[in-house]
Amino acid sequence: MKRLAVRLSGTAATEALGAALAACLSPRPGFALLLDGPLGAGKTTLVRGLASVLPGGDEAEVASPSFNICNIYPTVPEVAHFDLYRLEGMSPGEEFHDALEHPETLVIVEWSQYLDGPDRPEDALSCELHAEGKGREAVLSAEGPRASACLEKLERVLLERNIPHTSHEEAE
Repeated sequence: MKRLAVRLSGTAATEALGAALAACLSPRPGFALLLDGPLGAGKTTLVRGLASVLPGGDEAEVASPSFNICNIYPTVPEVAHFDLYRLEGMSPGEEFHDALEHPETLVIVEWSQYLDGPDRPEDALSCELHAEGKGREAVLSAEGPRASACLEKLERVLLERNIPHTSHEEAE
């Protein structure tokens, strides 16, 4: 399994990673973006960077959906932004499963570690954010064909944009 590690020096670098991810999306992404990391790790900041550069992103008021569980942004592709922090292991519900059924919607999940069994998407790009020295590091990996294709494209975009990263393969 391929893993990409991206060093993030601050908010602008985290938003730049989100923008790089947006550059990898088709209008029908058909996979979920799963974000994990402690409080304040930059999950919502990454989503803000992603949504802001998509068509319609100037209309997206990105905020953590902690209290209403899901925010929908009027972008192309549409973004369904879920935050499962308050659910602590309960099923995310019908709205989540409905969003996964629509390939033209990018489902983004903060606190995805709370997704178990049938709730966990089979085609997903995972991003773990954690503190690293004076900044943060984002470690990305993929499961499924669409997410894997996005990860491959992301590596090319990071190179084109001179965003420092490392890549390595792990045995599955």
